[in-house]
Amino acid sequence: MDSKQPPPYSEQSGYTPAQTYQPGGPTQPPLYPPMPQPPQSSTVIIQTTTTSNLVPIGSGPTRIRCPSCHAEVLTTVKSTPSGRTHCWALILCLFICWPCVCLPYCMDSCQNANHYCPNCSAYIGTYEN
Repeated sequence: MDSKQPPPYSEQSGYTPAQTYQPGGPTQPPLYPPMPQPPQSSTVIIQTTTTSNLVPIGSGPTRIRCPSCHAEVLTTVKSTPSGRTHCWALILCLFICWPCVCLPYCMDSCQNANHYCPNCSAYIGTYEN
């Protein structure tokens, strides 16, 4: 051997090859066990479509099939005040005449119409005025 060349690493004392410290090296098992593969199976996708018969509802009773009890009924309508009703009452109070404040609460055209089934009392929908 040439005196200018250092001795190879394998001949040096206290030398441990780098492969020993790497996963899967000659003296060490891998750090993590291999990932289990999921079983191969075929996937079946079932797609169902439903058609809804939406009947437009208005401020008055409407003939409709109840989604709850599936009976053909004429809806029961209950009028409830909305934000618009309260705004009209405030306008009447501030600008026109305060004794007329109750007028929007007495008029069905200023309130929302909530529709209910007369058989099962299920809520069907709201018509907003």
